[in-house]
Amino acid sequence: MSRSRPAVALGVVVLVALAGCAGLSFTGPTGSTTSTGATAANGTTTAAPAAPTSASASGAYASLYDRTIDSVVMIRVVTPTEVATGSGFVYDDRGDIVTNHHVIANARSVEVRFANGTWENASVVGSDAYSDLAVVRVPDRPANATALPLASSAPRPGESVAAIGNPYGLTGSITTGVVSGVNRSMSTSDSFTIPGTVQTDAAINPGNSGGPLLTPNGTVVGVNRATEGDNVGFAISAAVVSHVVPNLLANGSYTHAYLGVSTTDVTPAIARANGLSNASGVAVVRTLAGGPSDGVLHGSTGYATVDGQRVPTGGDVIVAIDGTPVQTGEALSRSLLLHAHPNETVPTTVVRNGTRTTANVTLGTRPSPSAATGA
Repeated sequence: MSRSRPAVALGVVVLVALAGCAGLSFTGPTGSTTSTGATAANGTTTAAPAAPTSASASGAYASLYDRTIDSVVMIRVVTPTEVATGSGFVYDDRGDIVTNHHVIANARSVEVRFANGTWENASVVGSDAYSDLAVVRVPDRPANATALPLASSAPRPGESVAAIGNPYGLTGSITTGVVSGVNRSMSTSDSFTIPGTVQTDAAINPGNSGGPLLTPNGTVVGVNRATEGDNVGFAISAAVVSHVVPNLLANGSYTHAYLGVSTTDVTPAIARANGLSNASGVAVVRTLAGGPSDGVLHGSTGYATVDGQRVPTGGDVIVAIDGTPVQTGEALSRSLLLHAHPNETVPTTVVRNGTRTTANVTLGTRPSPSAATGA
């Protein structure tokens, strides 16, 4: 039996993107990088060797497996209703293991199985539903279960990668492929997305959730999370992991900056309906009443039909935030996640009624998933 979140369609108004959680692998109900470098959890940056040629790819993947499998774990979770398994990997020398939030959500107990077959009871150190990241800690681990380095820069499309984990409970499985794309969005809940994600054609199946997506050099470029049909998988980027996980270790949670708007990417139809010269930027559909942008940014005032499409009109179009150009909703979400903080006032450049202007928005704190809406 397996559980996975259903695919979420790309909406016209609310900023939502391709999704489909790889989920967990169930064992039954309760009772039954780039090639440029890598950064370890302690912050040390090391140069990575050149990636292998296609002629040596098979041997390179076998070598990768041998070098990293001891650092990849199975995570077994008991919830009030079932027993499930996922994956994770050793993050630091303290025994901290990174996985997905959805792997350990609602856990009554967590156990970790290492490649040598030993099991350890684990405690949840911290988790964040919005980035779908979590950290669990074990009191002891095999000496060869060492920390895997995180990529210090984004991978390039076409780079070779491998996913290692426990699909359907099959321990220590490896699948291979390439980076198909970067800076994708995955939806989580309540219309929010995880930005900056890595797309791959390496097979990611239920039970792979939380495992590493690795270059042949052994560098983690993402945490496997989602699948969207054949040959389309997604992993939370190393950049997001590097940003969120230290906060989970220090505070047990991560506080997200909140703009309080619902948005949609500007399409040619939206550009035509609003008299924009370029189909670029993020249209503000509405602002949350009483939210950070209420009275500062302007939502749409109506709708028009262009080429059979109903599109918003009259609202602000965000084209930059804090000086960084914004062409898509993914770029806006990525900037808020990686560079912004609650209570920070950020200059937000918008096109309003055909005129480029700057509005200063004091960011709020994103509410809990059950109460949240918008960006």
